[in-house]
Amino acid sequence: MRQCIGCHENKPKKELIRVVKTKEGELFIDKTGKKNGRGAYLCDDLNCLTKAIQSKALNRSFKTEIPDEILQALEDSMKE
Repeated sequence: MRQCIGCHENKPKKELIRVVKTKEGELFIDKTGKKNGRGAYLCDDLNCLTKAIQSKALNRSFKTEIPDEILQALEDSMKE
């Protein structure tokens, strides 16, 4: 079980999208859920992404500013 940083609900890991930050500072979406690095989880729902962006939960999780292209990639993956 993992907690969504948008809605704070606990859900099985496979139902959530994992965003990863590596030691080198690279940010990407981890579709396998197994890549090395610090992970944060989001429901596959645009409302949760919006809440996470507004509350700056992603920024806090990774202690850095999240680039717009990562946010756009997350949004695009949720629209599919």
